[in-house]
Amino acid sequence: MAKDKYTAIWISHTSINDYLKCPRAYFLKNVYKDPTTGHKIQIMTPSLALGQAVHEVIDSLSGIPTSSRMDESLVLKFDKVWEKFSGEKGGFVGVGDEHKFKERGKAMLRRVMDNPGPIGKLAVKIQQELPHYWISEDENIVLCGKVDWLEYDEASDSVHIIDFKTGKKKEEEDSLQLPLYHLLVHHCQKRPVTQASYWYLETDDKPTQKLLPDLKEAHSRVIEIGRRIKLARKLEKFDCPEDRNGCIHCRPMEKILKGEGTLVDSNSQRDIYILPRNEVVEEETDSIIL
Repeated sequence: MAKDKYTAIWISHTSINDYLKCPRAYFLKNVYKDPTTGHKIQIMTPSLALGQAVHEVIDSLSGIPTSSRMDESLVLKFDKVWEKFSGEKGGFVGVGDEHKFKERGKAMLRRVMDNPGPIGKLAVKIQQELPHYWISEDENIVLCGKVDWLEYDEASDSVHIIDFKTGKKKEEEDSLQLPLYHLLVHHCQKRPVTQASYWYLETDDKPTQKLLPDLKEAHSRVIEIGRRIKLARKLEKFDCPEDRNGCIHCRPMEKILKGEGTLVDSNSQRDIYILPRNEVVEEETDSIIL
């Protein structure tokens, strides 16, 4: 089959996680489009708003020369970014609720300013707006994703993958995130990857180094799930593994389809909704929807 980005199956860490948790949730988040607007739908929660705002501030630094990267307060940058998530746009139920999450974000960025570590060193910026490559040309599957930070080691001409965590939950040891990122960085830029780390910004002053995933094993794990997703899309079979009432992962999205959500924002690709807090599993996540 000839390569065709428009008919290809695009997979990412977020969409893979959606599928593994519940195929129905995967469909509603990654395939379904509102018939009126033609947009995908997304539920905004405070934890997601917090993660997106902090990540946006840090991501903006990678394009600034090292010598002037920390000239402007990250907290002041955060205040500007936060305006996009303030009030119901961030899923907040009141001023006090929003203040709690906003202060958490500021504390994380103060930690980075006090302990810049890799942020104050040379960085590599992948030039693709959304890094991606054909993980299988024959099967028309593309792997994509945004890697938070690539620290550059000038002595070895290599890179260090760093993923910033704004949630309280530690990443599982069998997570596909670092294997997937290793594949992306290996294929989307020329320098070898020698390290991979998580930086838990709420608790840690520096990144926690992890075992660098093996590329062949990572490829096997990711492409196997990609094939399952491709087959599910071909057969249009996206069943929730639980009963007809759905599970905690797909049930909130079903509520949006039933008209029970509140539309708070819309862009060229997604309609953003909120639900009452007790109707959404408020996972401590910093996932970016791709």
